[in-house]
Amino acid sequence: MTPAIMVQGTGSNVGKSLIVAGLCRAFADRGLRVRPFKPQNMSNNAGVTADGGEIGRAQITQARAARVAPTVHMNPVLLKPETDTGAQIVVQGKRFGTMRAREYGARKSELLPFVLDSFARLSAEADLVIVEGAGSPAEVNLRHGDIANMGFAEAADLPVILVGDIDRGGVIASLVGTHAVLNEAERARIKAFLINRFRGDTSLFDGGLTEIVQRTGWQSLGIVPHFDGAIRLPAEDALELESMRGRRSGDPTARIRIAVPRLGRIANFDDLDPLRAEPAVDLVLVAPGEALPGDADVVLLPGSKSTVADLRALRREGWDIDILAHRRRGGTVIGLCGGYQMLGRTIADPDGIEGPPGSEPGLGLLDVGTILTAGKTTAPVVAHHRPSGEAVAGYEIHLGRTEGADCSRPVLDAVEDGFARTDGATSPDGRVWGTYVHGLFATDGFRRAFLSGFGADSSTAYEHGVEAALDRLAAHLRTHLDLDAIMDLASRR
Repeated sequence: MTPAIMVQGTGSNVGKSLIVAGLCRAFADRGLRVRPFKPQNMSNNAGVTADGGEIGRAQITQARAARVAPTVHMNPVLLKPETDTGAQIVVQGKRFGTMRAREYGARKSELLPFVLDSFARLSAEADLVIVEGAGSPAEVNLRHGDIANMGFAEAADLPVILVGDIDRGGVIASLVGTHAVLNEAERARIKAFLINRFRGDTSLFDGGLTEIVQRTGWQSLGIVPHFDGAIRLPAEDALELESMRGRRSGDPTARIRIAVPRLGRIANFDDLDPLRAEPAVDLVLVAPGEALPGDADVVLLPGSKSTVADLRALRREGWDIDILAHRRRGGTVIGLCGGYQMLGRTIADPDGIEGPPGSEPGLGLLDVGTILTAGKTTAPVVAHHRPSGEAVAGYEIHLGRTEGADCSRPVLDAVEDGFARTDGATSPDGRVWGTYVHGLFATDGFRRAFLSGFGADSSTAYEHGVEAALDRLAAHLRTHLDLDAIMDLASRR
């Protein structure tokens, strides 16, 4: 069998995605054909593969770390939350349907054959598969029909490494507590553990490692100090956005302030990462209960998994009033995907895709209207930005189509299947524009042209920065973890 190892965590957001990305790059540097795999992911931060399939953004980053093109088989089940109790289900890259949490819990075992099929396909082309769990195996109430953690590890007969996050506190209790709630077979499947996000002198935790080893019998692979380069890599879930909330750079050289309302179902929020990396940009994520800053140069409405619900929430917060005032002051307003739909006159949902059938008035800043339809557009995009002429590359993930008078001033000129097409719309004065294409700001030339319009210079080579961060992460793990021991565990499955 192809060597494989599964990285599980004591909870969500303990750094599993980052550890897997670093291991992918570290083992790829050894000349191995490495493939990342996550059987089930829950995130609205998704991306598109070359064949138009949809997977979690973290797996796209991990594929990049492994120096291979991402495929739908790296994340065969993706859950995209639409409400607090329901999500859209994407299976092997395509929309499978929408289910409430209870229904999905009862039916998730039906998806195990798809998961095992994808795992087999990756294994056939790899020297090593590094699997990432979701949440925690300690959530034993979710164990029946599980395909995300121990259920998959058992079905694929994988050894497991357990990650604990010391930064949030209680790491000994979280690791030993996981051992306590698992059954005997699952405890035995965990072969080793590691401590993540340590700050300070790691020798101070020697006694903690001894305590964990004695209480669990698991091997210690080491302690991973906090990695500050993580800010240059796309986050898997919206919990990471809390670190940006209300923060201003305080950099006196910042020339442009961009305010982003923190929508409840914000999606594809890695669109913000290239802007956040620019010293000339002060990016402020505005939380519910806070007003949009009156001194912002740009208000950027990000993507949304539930556009109508987020538009209503935006109004409840009074952000629509702030946006209209910003527009009257001559400010710029940008909408990406769902944010673009919000800028129009109406969003019609005749088939009840996002809730009861009906129509919702938009912000009215663009003379366009959107009709939500069941057919989902997922595709890579190569285009030119019409105002600047800069080449851009990105992707689309959306429901619905948008049409209207302002589409006569498109944002992008693209070629799809050999045919020319346009995307987006712009107001007559050019200060309001929207597009369905994600990833625009990751293109250095476009971002440079955008910032120059506000008298700001771009000093960041974003994609180079991501590559450099992955190289630094791999070196970080090589320094602090026993990679030979990890490979040995993967080989003995």
